[in-house]
Amino acid sequence: MIRLNLTVGPQWLELAPGLHLQVAPLTTALMVSVRADPAIEELTDNASQEEMALIMAKAVARRAVLDWEGVGDDAGDAIPVSPEGIDALLNIWPVFEAFQTQYVARGLMLDAEKNVSAPSPTGPSAGAIDTAPHVPAPARTAQRG
Repeated sequence: MIRLNLTVGPQWLELAPGLHLQVAPLTTALMVSVRADPAIEELTDNASQEEMALIMAKAVARRAVLDWEGVGDDAGDAIPVSPEGIDALLNIWPVFEAFQTQYVARGLMLDAEKNVSAPSPTGPSAGAIDTAPHVPAPARTAQRG
């Protein structure tokens, strides 16, 4: 069963103590727009999985992050959201991991949930439920008499 989140407004994520991001809903339109990101289009065929994950996360975040709290410059002064700031923020490993887990992975989990119906138990299927208990050993062959 797909669980629909009908919330269409932005929400706040706490990625670290004192670090909050306001993000737009993770929609199909947002993810489709990520495909057109220049950084994704410039990926080479020999890019590592790690490089692709970071570039993808940054592209998603540049579209999704609407506001933030707890992000400042070297002097500790709050700075506004910017594409450069988002990229710099996601270069911090714990922030990247939290963003992946709390925002991006939720979309991937929904994708994984879209086909969760069990296979039909009436056919030859690995997902079928056993209807009889297992026997401890095979039965002996009957003797003809």
